[in-house]
Amino acid sequence: MTWLDALGIDTAYALQILKIIGIDIVLAGDNAVVIAMACRMLPPKQRMMGILLGAGVAILLRVVFTLVVQQLLDVPLLKLAGGFLLVWIALKLVTASDPEDHNVKSGTSLWEAVRIIAIADIVMSLDNVLAIAAAAHGDPMLIVFGLALSVPLVVGGATLITSLLVRFPILIWGGAALLGWVAGELIATEPLLAGVMHSVGEALGLTAKGVARVFEVLGVIVVVSIGLAIRRSADPARSDGTT
Repeated sequence: MTWLDALGIDTAYALQILKIIGIDIVLAGDNAVVIAMACRMLPPKQRMMGILLGAGVAILLRVVFTLVVQQLLDVPLLKLAGGFLLVWIALKLVTASDPEDHNVKSGTSLWEAVRIIAIADIVMSLDNVLAIAAAAHGDPMLIVFGLALSVPLVVGGATLITSLLVRFPILIWGGAALLGWVAGELIATEPLLAGVMHSVGEALGLTAKGVARVFEVLGVIVVVSIGLAIRRSADPARSDGTT
């Protein structure tokens, strides 16, 4: 008997809760980065509103995905499409102009940020829901607990990351690299490409995990290199990528 049993707490249930907490901490970071990267373009007075709306979108999508998670598992090429979508989002974020450069209407900027967040969360919330659903073993209460816990994690994380991005714009490339990494992982784990990935692994002498790492690194390289090229062509004077 463990000390948890002595307190009347089921050990297996407690481990499920801890697993869900760990999943939330890890995966909420991805959503927080996307929200922060989008909201850094907003005027200071609108950033918190953007963060709250973005977090609300993230949580709403997780609830919706939870309701249809089993059907989503059967959608072909979902991860592949999601991977390419994340690459596009990363490039859009790193090549966006700073808010000081153009007199953009505040409302337009706010809803543009929310739109970017919503598109990214459609992809990224799916992973979170699938992971929580698997850890909860179908227990509705644990799934609700996992979704509820993600709210303060996403909001708090996005608030912190936004302030860092505003103070140190060069960090935007770190966020873009993270999105490229996640995109590579999604593409590498697409079930319909399992045969192709196996062949690639055999040719390179790599395990399935090794092949996934290769695609993750390629995702980073693609996002950063294309992002730099776009910025250079748009404004050679700011090709250092620090703004």
